[in-house]
Amino acid sequence: MAREQREERDRDGEFVDKLVHINRVAKVVKGGRRFGFAALVVVGDQKGRVGFGHGKAREVPEAIRKATEAAKRSLVRVPLREGRTLHHDVAGRHGAGRVLLRAAPAGTGIIAGGPMRAVFETLGVQDVVAKSLGSSNPYNMIRATFDALKSEDSPRAVAARRGIKVSLLQARRGEGGEAASAEA
Repeated sequence: MAREQREERDRDGEFVDKLVHINRVAKVVKGGRRFGFAALVVVGDQKGRVGFGHGKAREVPEAIRKATEAAKRSLVRVPLREGRTLHHDVAGRHGAGRVLLRAAPAGTGIIAGGPMRAVFETLGVQDVVAKSLGSSNPYNMIRATFDALKSEDSPRAVAARRGIKVSLLQARRGEGGEAASAEA
């Protein structure tokens, strides 16, 4: 029960949700033990929007429902290159959880462990290489992954921030060091 993976399409087919982790806790009372459940769910539209949620309840289905609703409220948009991979390599961290996400060529697939794989599958990424460097706690891994994804930028956003054209930005990337020395 520690590493469950469950996938389900939303009623209108817009979102896919994946159950990443269920934690069972026991409260000892006079008559015995009372069990409670905490669920961690990742939700995405497989087109660049993804979110995660945490829900707690006395029953597993109720905890999953609460987590799914929380995940839908916390959706973030991530720019994707060609709709299949990240634009650039990025690192993220949360607490002791550290992750490294790398863009990959077509046909690579999702090379990522456990909780990170669920994030990429619901996000709609087809090619990515990811490595968890710190904590293996699913909550910290997912939060670190989201920290990394939030710092992901598209060339269009970078060009707009710098006030230049995207084609000029791409040309600079292709030329390498010669362009920098020619401008100086």
